[in-house]
Amino acid sequence: MQPAEELRYLILAAQREGERILTEVLRPLDLTPSQAEVLHVLQVHQPLSLIELGNLLICERGSPSRLVNGLVEAGFVKRIPSTTNGRMIELTLTEKGEEMVIRVSAEEAVLYKFLTDTFEEQSLLDCIALLWRIVEKRPAGEALSRRIQ
Repeated sequence: MQPAEELRYLILAAQREGERILTEVLRPLDLTPSQAEVLHVLQVHQPLSLIELGNLLICERGSPSRLVNGLVEAGFVKRIPSTTNGRMIELTLTEKGEEMVIRVSAEEAVLYKFLTDTFEEQSLLDCIALLWRIVEKRPAGEALSRRIQ
């Protein structure tokens, strides 16, 4: 296997393992990693239109309407009329959603501790820099850039 091919598959394998760990720790909360991401994005950036939310998500390409519908039905997200555009709906967290974000953060800490323990600080920073080089100017990288600005 060529080094570039091995890197490709290692990135894919690491992403899948991270997703498995996160799925496992979120299972008691009855949430998927994608739903947890929506809750986090709303917590930091609310209120957001569906389009604005979609522009900040890594987990979903295109419209996150299915994800949002499930979170609305679960009572974590509410749709409210926009104060600036009468035709637009904005999404915000409910009180139940705010409480769930706190619980999600506590569970995600398991994955983040695993990653922190796996790397020494400098190698973690080097890995982050390498991965940014891979995703820069790509849709997922741009979405993440918008979130951390």
